[in-house]
Amino acid sequence: MRLYLRVLSYLGRYANLLVIATIATIGFAFFDGMSFVALIPFLRTLFGVDVTGVPGDNAMDDFLNNTLGRVIDLTRPPAELLVPVITIMFVVFLAKNVFDFLQQYLVVRLEQSVTRDLRNQVYDHLLDLELRFFGRTKAGQIISRLTTDVELLRSLITKNVAKLATSVVEIAFFAYLMLLISVKLTVVALIVIPLMFAMWQRLLKRLRRGDRRILHLAGEVTSQLQETVMGVRQVKAAAAEDYERRRFADMTRAFLKAVVRNERIRALASPGTEMMGAVATLLLLWYGAGLVLADAPELDGGLFIGFLTLALKLFTPAKWLAKFPSMVQPGLAAAERIFEFLDVPIEMREAADARTFESVRHAIRFENVSFRYETAPVLEDITLEVKPGEVVALVGPSGAGKTTLVDLVARFYDPTEGAITIDGTDLRAYGLRSYRSALGIVTQETILFHDTVRANIAYGLPDAPLEAVEAAAHAANAHEFIAALPDGYDTVLGERATRLSGGQRQRVAIARAILRDPPILIFDEATSALDSESERLVQEAFERLLAGRTVFVIAHRLSTIRHADRILVMRDGRIVQRGRHEDLIAEDGLYRHLYRLQFAAEDEAVLRALAGPA
Repeated sequence: MRLYLRVLSYLGRYANLLVIATIATIGFAFFDGMSFVALIPFLRTLFGVDVTGVPGDNAMDDFLNNTLGRVIDLTRPPAELLVPVITIMFVVFLAKNVFDFLQQYLVVRLEQSVTRDLRNQVYDHLLDLELRFFGRTKAGQIISRLTTDVELLRSLITKNVAKLATSVVEIAFFAYLMLLISVKLTVVALIVIPLMFAMWQRLLKRLRRGDRRILHLAGEVTSQLQETVMGVRQVKAAAAEDYERRRFADMTRAFLKAVVRNERIRALASPGTEMMGAVATLLLLWYGAGLVLADAPELDGGLFIGFLTLALKLFTPAKWLAKFPSMVQPGLAAAERIFEFLDVPIEMREAADARTFESVRHAIRFENVSFRYETAPVLEDITLEVKPGEVVALVGPSGAGKTTLVDLVARFYDPTEGAITIDGTDLRAYGLRSYRSALGIVTQETILFHDTVRANIAYGLPDAPLEAVEAAAHAANAHEFIAALPDGYDTVLGERATRLSGGQRQRVAIARAILRDPPILIFDEATSALDSESERLVQEAFERLLAGRTVFVIAHRLSTIRHADRILVMRDGRIVQRGRHEDLIAEDGLYRHLYRLQFAAEDEAVLRALAGPA
């Protein structure tokens, strides 16, 4: 119930629309019931029963006199009532359908508004979560929650809720009309309704578990599809098409089994409730016929047929209500999965009095910084000071902690111990947006979006003029190949910008960083896969980008960092060597070992000279 109330809370901001929809629902239920009550005078006309204008022995006579009797003269002979009654029935049916249209239209407005709000809330929350959440959560599961799960929750919040309200109002109104005709018959008619609800109580937990598994498997299928599409080049290169087909077929087979198993249980709803409704109808026919055909009849034929019609009409929403718990289980399972995301705490929040970051005036300092990912230590006791305009290169074997260190500089994570300060102010005291806007980050995996070249260079700066974009592209050695594209800067790059080479993509990323003109630059250098001409162009652009900035470079090719102001050599989360290239190459340490591995053949003579006589 708490989960369902939380789901319904999303209707709160649309209170006015909800009130109008409720009025339309009540109006529909009222005129739906009246469309059958209006049949009673018609049926009595057919049976030749003369209805007087004074209250009769049956409470329905009073109700008819106080409703239809105010519009038409029920004291007229039965034959003369035919046309007025048919006219009233037409008006009642017309009003019923007007309210039905209003109800359905307003429900669509509600469901689309709530769906938009919920999807936006989940998306906004995801953007505020730190990177470790995305490291442990499959992209397919995230996409599945924003698409499939939100759609299931949409029907739970709106269509099913609207149908629930309509059904409750209809049952209440029809039961009231039935009581006016016969209390005894009403008790017989309603006795099966608790049995309908009891039938489902034992199955709901199994349905909820099954629906959660179905949604999880749907997310796995989405993840597999996404990974295959993103890595299709590797799939084909490894001739792994058959392997991927088998994997995908196994997942869809598991999904099929889960759906069929759960729907087998849910499929009991319709025949089970139909059978109970049929039993109730047969009881009514048996018992009601006795009341009509008795020596002292309690009902006339018109009232009994009217009652039977109302009872059959009541059984429709009653059967739907009985099935309601089973039908909403997919939506509730989806709600649980969505709220799991929304309940993930945002660990990196701005302080209420967050400061605006401008530039580095004195130093960026790491003060005994350690960082753990979950329980595994990644960085241990890092102490470091970087001056404004200094270029610091990070080298070391894979897993040494280089990327984590620059991620802390970008404040993608906060240290678990120690502090990072800029000009004596803890990094956590600055506004996130203000600080990150002052960063230029060129990653090893260049991220370009399915948009124009101009939009990719000006990403995050949508108002940047074309002249500034072109100037940044010139500085990044990118203007020439961009101008040669079919639509120049308005060329749409496509998914992952595969129409560009690796060097071209990296130069576009450098142009993006140049346009931002950041005081702090983080560059994850990755030129090892480029041909020499592309590497030269990227290196030239990189050197222009360095000018006047505080720079952290993760170096994969040691030849590109010989002129760094300082090189930090990392291993197992610690800084094991510091210094310039010339000093480190002269030491018998990790840097020299790494350098020897890369350049043993061409630089052996240089190393022997630096080492001196044996």
